[in-house]
Amino acid sequence: MIKEFTMNPIQGIRIGQAQDQIAETGCTVVLCEDGAVGGCDLRGSAPGTRETELLRPGFLVEEVHGILLTGGSAFGLDAAGGVQKYLEERNKGYDARGVRVPIVPSAVLFDLHTGDKLVRPDKSMAYSACKNAKEEMITCGKVGAGTGATVGKIAGMENCMLGGIGYASEKLNSGVVVSAIAAVNALGDVINPKSGKIIAGAKDSKSGNFLDTASYIRKIQIQSPIGPENTTLAVVMTNVKFTKSEINKVAQMAQNGIGRVIRPAHTMFDGDIVFSLSGGDLRADVSLVGDMAAYALAQAIISAVEISNEL
Repeated sequence: MIKEFTMNPIQGIRIGQAQDQIAETGCTVVLCEDGAVGGCDLRGSAPGTRETELLRPGFLVEEVHGILLTGGSAFGLDAAGGVQKYLEERNKGYDARGVRVPIVPSAVLFDLHTGDKLVRPDKSMAYSACKNAKEEMITCGKVGAGTGATVGKIAGMENCMLGGIGYASEKLNSGVVVSAIAAVNALGDVINPKSGKIIAGAKDSKSGNFLDTASYIRKIQIQSPIGPENTTLAVVMTNVKFTKSEINKVAQMAQNGIGRVIRPAHTMFDGDIVFSLSGGDLRADVSLVGDMAAYALAQAIISAVEISNEL
């Protein structure tokens, strides 16, 4: 249920993870210690976030120093302090007249119905994830923020499948790299975009076949209670130099990747968010990079459920 990949490295960006496999929760940290221009795009209606407003154009801070994706629902936001501690010890952060303040936007997913609901990612776990951070290798599947993630929960936890952490990357001959990491915990099903068939999602309790969440929702007309227990969290990264407005556009376009492979996506019961990071000095068109980010994110989501469920 886990697999290690070699990443297309982006200078100055490292990814680290830590988890409690027994409690089935964990966190994933994307470190950019010397700063990277950051953006985000939020589409889900049940988010749990920290420091996302400052990523919008027109706000003072241009660069971030880390992104935290974590389990634990709103409790997990406390783990961001561990990333800040790690960065502060290295004198990294926004220079507030001699005081370094690490900027670590964060987002959570709900995994309290798996494992031990009283164990959540904390500062210590996030600090460990920072210490584990690497530039060239990443472990995917049931790890990090995806340790307790599930998909296809419209018919209850007993009929869902595993979500997890996925990674994918594209590289052009020019040297441009666009990578995506996703923590997949969606209400909807994950779809193969080529065939249109469901590869992971809600199962019928009697037949074991896929229910097809989109069709099932139409059938029940959301008459049964559904909680805000779902979310796909993602970070897309590139070595292209962008302004804050441009990297926000990349995040916005990357959301298309979620829409291509999760059905339905961006519901009232999901907290879907995509963070974006510009960490290099190459030049490329923002629309090109945005489309590459959407493709990479779609592939990352597929890889997460394929690895976790050993499909």
